[in-house]
Amino acid sequence: MKLRILSVIVALAFVLALSFPASAPAAPPSGKPVTPAALPAAPERHPEIHDALESLRHAREHIEHASHDFGGHRADALRATDEAIRQLEICLQYDK
Repeated sequence: MKLRILSVIVALAFVLALSFPASAPAAPPSGKPVTPAALPAAPERHPEIHDALESLRHAREHIEHASHDFGGHRADALRATDEAIRQLEICLQYDK
């Protein structure tokens, strides 16, 4: 049962990470000189992973402050969520 909960949480993290499309800023109109100050800031790297991290942290808060322990599974769900967060943070470290 614990493995199933962990699998569901990890699968949810990956689904969330892959469900948000990446967007690129539009190119400036041609004919005008482009100055560095006029360029938009670089887009965030891997916004899907950052969104998944935010969702997992939000879910963790809900689980942590739940009114009951769900038959003893709340602690397991918290550990699995913490592990999913840790794994995504490691992913971001390897991208630097």
